[in-house]
Amino acid sequence: MPSLVFQSFGWPELLIILAVLALVLGVGKLADVGGVLGRSIREFRRELREGEEDEPKEAAKVEGKSEEEEKKS
Repeated sequence: MPSLVFQSFGWPELLIILAVLALVLGVGKLADVGGVLGRSIREFRRELREGEEDEPKEAAKVEGKSEEEEKKS
């Protein structure tokens, strides 16, 4: 049943929520929250990209260690 509620959630509802938040927090505070949220998303994406770049290097290191262990055996 909850899936029916989320299917009808659209732009008008989002605008109402944004207006209520602006009234409660004030426009200045809302801008600060938006800036912090934007920086957090950027940081998350940057870390995600760096993790993807490091992954093949780490996999090669692990494979290299297993080959060295096989040579010792």
